[in-house]
Amino acid sequence: MPKAKYEQLYQILKEKIESGTYPPQEMLPSEHTLIAELGCSRNTLRRAVSELVREGYVQTMQGKGMRNIFEPSQQTTFTLGTIETFGESAARNQKRGTSRVLLFLPVTADRQLADKTGFAEGTPLFYIQRLHYLNGKPLIFNHSYFRQNVAKGLTREIAEQSIYRYLETELHISIINSKRVVTVERATSLDLQYLDLGDCNCLAVVSSQTYNSDGVMFEYTQSRHHPNFFRFQDNAVRRSSAQGKLEEK
Repeated sequence: MPKAKYEQLYQILKEKIESGTYPPQEMLPSEHTLIAELGCSRNTLRRAVSELVREGYVQTMQGKGMRNIFEPSQQTTFTLGTIETFGESAARNQKRGTSRVLLFLPVTADRQLADKTGFAEGTPLFYIQRLHYLNGKPLIFNHSYFRQNVAKGLTREIAEQSIYRYLETELHISIINSKRVVTVERATSLDLQYLDLGDCNCLAVVSSQTYNSDGVMFEYTQSRHHPNFFRFQDNAVRRSSAQGKLEEK
């Protein structure tokens, strides 16, 4: 499934910001200039810019333009506000990402699994254990459950590469929304076996319930992150007090 035009523009502008083509704290070219350079409509550019605003790359100022507010990080950063594959986040962090499937097993959700994941009891699922490496170091241990009637034809070989790319390009599934909870949990025997935790006995854990365009939850994943390499980033916007008062009325 080809990316929408605004997504392509978003990637172009984001790469220019991250590479320093647009210097930190400086103003980006004007909207008129960008439209001419990128060969796009005003609405398409504004949609791309809204994504950059949401992710904390730029700040728009009415009548003045937009300023680069991106702050590069020396530590690997994952995002809460967007849905990225592991490969996409590795590339964004300019690191080499690889994955290893430890277990691929068809299962049926029992009562305990249903309570944990949110799938209905009796739902046929694929259960996948994957270890994600950045620059050769195992940093993330994933426990994933995918609904079989959505992730049709999913195999161990596909899971070694990119499950989302398979769902989007081969099955033409639109991945829309992911509800996430971040916790700190004690390391399990599997964590200690596969992640080089050293003296650490706890991990940062991100549990996600992900939905397609039909509003169907097709995935539950628990990502268990090495605490020394865990840094999640989001961009928060404060509503004005006037807006809040209007909504309360």
